[in-house]
Amino acid sequence: MVAEQKREQKTKTQTKADFILTVGRRKKSIARVFLREGSGKIRVNKRSLEDYFPRESHRLIINQPIKTVKLENKLDIAATLNGGGISGQAQALKHGISRAIVKFDENQKSAIKKAGFLTRDPRAKERKKYGRKRARKRFQYSKR
Repeated sequence: MVAEQKREQKTKTQTKADFILTVGRRKKSIARVFLREGSGKIRVNKRSLEDYFPRESHRLIINQPIKTVKLENKLDIAATLNGGGISGQAQALKHGISRAIVKFDENQKSAIKKAGFLTRDPRAKERKKYGRKRARKRFQYSKR
């Protein structure tokens, strides 16, 4: 009985899901991207893109994959971001949007892959080592 109810719940959520869900990551930032056909609106954490990312450079980074495949006013994007800083979140969102576009239209994969948007940037903060000030900085050596 319980298993049947769980199956029914799964089918209900699947019929509602007329969107594509992907995840993008960068440094400590994680972006969950919900993509569907629409009029080109981008919402980030229930706020407009301009409100959440006031810097023009961050908005340009986010719109790069959309402009690459020429789908500017054809996709609605809703995203939830958490962790990291503003720049890391913008790059995580770009990664998530790129993955969503590939799921949306498999023919666009070559253009997005060629632009380098599908590759997750693995660079992250290096950990601090013991006996040092930071990851690599040492204390000043004094001979006498």
